[in-house]
Amino acid sequence: MSNKQIATPLAPAAIGPYSQGISTGNLVFISGQLPIDIATGKLLEGSIAEQTTLIMKNIKIIAEEAETSLDSIVKTTIFLTDLSNFQEVNAAYGAFFSNTPPARATVQVAALPLGASVEIEAIATVG
Repeated sequence: MSNKQIATPLAPAAIGPYSQGISTGNLVFISGQLPIDIATGKLLEGSIAEQTTLIMKNIKIIAEEAETSLDSIVKTTIFLTDLSNFQEVNAAYGAFFSNTPPARATVQVAALPLGASVEIEAIATVG
């Protein structure tokens, strides 16, 4: 079984030596996404809900490039620098899952790349 790199210019490019996503077998691993606006290449300066929405839109784009969808996501991890933002992030995130939401972990971290406040990674199935 070989790994296939997932890459699309419609979502933020990796900021280090990693892929936007990797497909292997019937799984797609989507790397942690920051609230980067691809038009500017910079972090979105908006509310935590707006940042979460942008991240989820970018995850959707990467998932579609991997020939899967948000409905096929089975696990996500949300990293927050401040858990007091949990409810606002939860509401914005939840709007993307109309069917059964995936399994999820949410953790507070000391810091995120580029000084971001939120990062989300995902695992989806294909086929």
